[in-house]
Amino acid sequence: MKGFKDQNFFNKYKFEINPILRGEKIRMFSSGFLHVDYNHLFLNLFTLWIFSGQVIGRIGSVNYLIIYVISLYIGNYVALKFHNKEPYYSAVGASGAVTGIVYSSIILYPEMKLIMLFLPIPLPAYVFGIVYLLYSIYGMKKNTGTIGHTAHFGGAIAGLFSTILIKPEIIDENLWIILLMISPIILYVVNSKKKIF
Repeated sequence: MKGFKDQNFFNKYKFEINPILRGEKIRMFSSGFLHVDYNHLFLNLFTLWIFSGQVIGRIGSVNYLIIYVISLYIGNYVALKFHNKEPYYSAVGASGAVTGIVYSSIILYPEMKLIMLFLPIPLPAYVFGIVYLLYSIYGMKKNTGTIGHTAHFGGAIAGLFSTILIKPEIIDENLWIILLMISPIILYVVNSKKKIF
């Protein structure tokens, strides 16, 4: 909330390519605790509130926190690699971390029902997850708007794979769903000219 009122504080800790490349690595984490306004903060907190209980209930609060921090960092890492030729690219928000928790919940409970705002039909969570990954890839390629598609994409990858590492038995439970969900990631990594890893 300090960042809402103090522009110098906001600028000092937001995600910005040039300062990070000059060595200000703290921005890889601090930017996840800054938001544009109360609406942006509320959206992230509301999304966390919806999905956090399921993740904590299945893997515990310590593992939840590990996934959150890894997803925050990997989301910003993907944004850094993707936008490294755009010195003034900047971003704020917990998008990577929140998306990581959403994808952790999806991989733990792939059959739960989710609804997209523009398509108000309940879908199995894994279908939602695949569609949202494809939407993020589209957004990355078009590079338009104010949505952090790269952070969402990186956070989703981190949430999926860190959850699998923490709870490997879900591979036996949902192998085909996991393969379906990672297929857009593999296709993007193989076909993209921009290397993010």
